[in-house]
Amino acid sequence: MTDLKFDTLQVHAGSSPDPATGARQTPIYQSTAYVFRDADHAARLFNLEEVGFIYSRLTNPTVAVLQERIATLEGGAGAVCCSSGHAAQIMALFPLMGPGKNVVASTRLYGGTVTQFSQTIRRFGWSATFVDFDDEDAVRAAIDDDTRAIFCESIANPGGYVTDIPAIAAIADAAGLPLIVDNTSATPYLCRPIEHGATLVVHSTTKYLTGNGTVTGGAIVDSGKFDWMASDKFPSLSQPEPAYHGLTFAEALGPMAFTFHSIAIGLRDLGMTMNPQAAHYTLMGIETLSLRMERHVANARKVAAWLEGHDAVKAVTYAGLPSSPYAERAERLYPKGAGGLFTVALKAGYEGCVKFVDSLELFSHVANLGDTRSLVIHSASTTHRQLTEEQQIAAGAAPDVVRLSIGIEDADDLIADLEQALAKVSA
Repeated sequence: MTDLKFDTLQVHAGSSPDPATGARQTPIYQSTAYVFRDADHAARLFNLEEVGFIYSRLTNPTVAVLQERIATLEGGAGAVCCSSGHAAQIMALFPLMGPGKNVVASTRLYGGTVTQFSQTIRRFGWSATFVDFDDEDAVRAAIDDDTRAIFCESIANPGGYVTDIPAIAAIADAAGLPLIVDNTSATPYLCRPIEHGATLVVHSTTKYLTGNGTVTGGAIVDSGKFDWMASDKFPSLSQPEPAYHGLTFAEALGPMAFTFHSIAIGLRDLGMTMNPQAAHYTLMGIETLSLRMERHVANARKVAAWLEGHDAVKAVTYAGLPSSPYAERAERLYPKGAGGLFTVALKAGYEGCVKFVDSLELFSHVANLGDTRSLVIHSASTTHRQLTEEQQIAAGAAPDVVRLSIGIEDADDLIADLEQALAKVSA
């Protein structure tokens, strides 16, 4: 299927008519366990000598279709789905890190990710060094002997900043490190980070991939291109695994080493499993991904341009605007558009942002993005509330900023709603 175009792959990749019933839509396989043909079949599955289904904490037929579809759309060798985007981040780091090891991460990340990396992962003995990824020298300087990965977002949430993935990938390659890119905001329709040098891609499938605000989920896509045997930095993949009779994942499974390790070890032991109904809703959402992203982008361009000219607005961060410092980079890396997410700074400050959010009628005030509906949130008082003001500003979530996730409604209706809300703020 790799020769087919994106619009075809988003409908067909990974799926085929159900062999038992002929059902055209992928069924929800609501089962915890699967019958083995015989004792030898069971042993081969548990020894990773044969691919199949054992127990739904590890693998499920509905989830497997979603994994193959996402991997195909991202141009990866394999993918693993899990319970949320945050779970995907931990699972991406799990085979790479160890006590005393660190990840170099962009300062421009979702607030929950900043907290996860600055606080939660310390309980594993891991740490994170946060750097402005527009400063390539600072990224290089942050890497030390204990660094095991580099992490960034393609289009950063909430500010819509665009990361120069090829430049960061070159730094990662020179250091012999995997580059992990969160591609949630861009989706593979607008950007395929693996083509720009990323090793791993993570998603909150909750957002644009599902697109309808119904279920949470996450995914990790492996490029299959990293040489895990090249150094002793990644023993989980390059050294014998006691739980599998000394099997060395990188040696035995080649390009699929990370994917199989994430299933056989990550899901087995961390248990961050995606349920089959969530996979079903996400598969249905992906079928219209390109259509929705085109509308998200078109609406975002129109709304952002209108906001930029409003007297109550201090600044708009959308990389799809010609005035954006990221306009050239966005055009080079994401020619189909800079996504549907951006922030707006209001002259009325923190209190003005609160009044603005409360005055909107068509926009939904929720802690989510990537829905067909337009969404709004004041990040400094919600998703980024746990951060210091310095961290908020670095992440693009300053106190005078609101985040807009532009949906697929009529853009003129969205502008009318924004206009009446801004009028109330000015009054």
